[in-house]
Amino acid sequence: MRLLVQKGDGLSPLIDGINRAKSCVEIVIFRCDRREIERALASAVGRGVRVHALITYTNRGGEKSLRKLELRLLAAGVSVVRTAGDLTRYHDKLMIIDRRELYVLAFNLTRIDLEYSRSFGIITKDRKLVQEAVKLFEADQKRQPYTPGLATFLVSPENARKELARFIKGARKELLIYDPEVSDPEMIRLLEERSKAGVDIRIIGRLMSRGAKLTARKQPRLRLHTRTMIRDRTQAFIGSQSLRKLELDARREVGVLFQDSGAVGRLLSVFQEDWALAEQSPGQVVANNDAPSAAKVAKRIAKAVVNDLPPIAPVLDGVVREVAGEINLTVDVDVEGLETTVKEAVKAAVKEAVRDAVGAATK
Repeated sequence: MRLLVQKGDGLSPLIDGINRAKSCVEIVIFRCDRREIERALASAVGRGVRVHALITYTNRGGEKSLRKLELRLLAAGVSVVRTAGDLTRYHDKLMIIDRRELYVLAFNLTRIDLEYSRSFGIITKDRKLVQEAVKLFEADQKRQPYTPGLATFLVSPENARKELARFIKGARKELLIYDPEVSDPEMIRLLEERSKAGVDIRIIGRLMSRGAKLTARKQPRLRLHTRTMIRDRTQAFIGSQSLRKLELDARREVGVLFQDSGAVGRLLSVFQEDWALAEQSPGQVVANNDAPSAAKVAKRIAKAVVNDLPPIAPVLDGVVREVAGEINLTVDVDVEGLETTVKEAVKAAVKEAVRDAVGAATK
């Protein structure tokens, strides 16, 4: 088993996996603005590999880019299917190579997630996990019901709530959590119960509950885009579902539980470094009773700012081509993808700034 750490490992492990494929690649895409992935998938098709892409039917703000991605993949010979519309969102991120190697990711295939965010992924050849992922992929591709068959492969809304609750209840000494939004009342109750029982619980992210007797700190330096837990330094969870009702009960999310000592050890080391940096930074403790209002204000303002941005694709195209012309280069520019990346970065930056400002004002 191999742990992927973002920011750090980048796209290389994913590209390498696609390039090694001999028979088939099955990939679920929520967001993707990296042309390297497209080129690798097209190259796989060119050497006779069957490539199947399951693309979400919707995401917030990126539908236009998703549809263009879909058309480009189809033109390259990739078999493309959109997810059903029965759930609020299909937010899982996974890839299966030759039905022998599974990639479960907490990050999207985007520049902002890969280069500016703290996130993780797992690569495993565990036969049972791979088989269960194939079963889910086929069910979602054919828009058929999926029935969970493995307790370590967590799928929302099917078995993730039950298995994550069991994982939390099993903590005896320590539970370390990365989560952008811990808000589900039942999960918060379980965390408080473990804390009262003497379990050391530390959260990097947002705790969206008034009066919850738990400590949360902001992710230092990087944007936080992972859902991860480390239990008693021996077991871990990595996935796409936060401990919030929407992602546990109304969306397609996927995660895995594992005990690989090497992967858990590296994950623990990264958490400890991030926690130490968070403790050193002033104002990093998240005030629980102010978190909901701060988050709502930040979200509304960020959305308004991005929605009010004029179309910037023509501007980006003109600037890049003007520069390229000055130095006599021919540049193939993914302007639409660049526009999406810029807007996502602006939105993330505005949300972070507003949260900080609201937090400071309410202290």
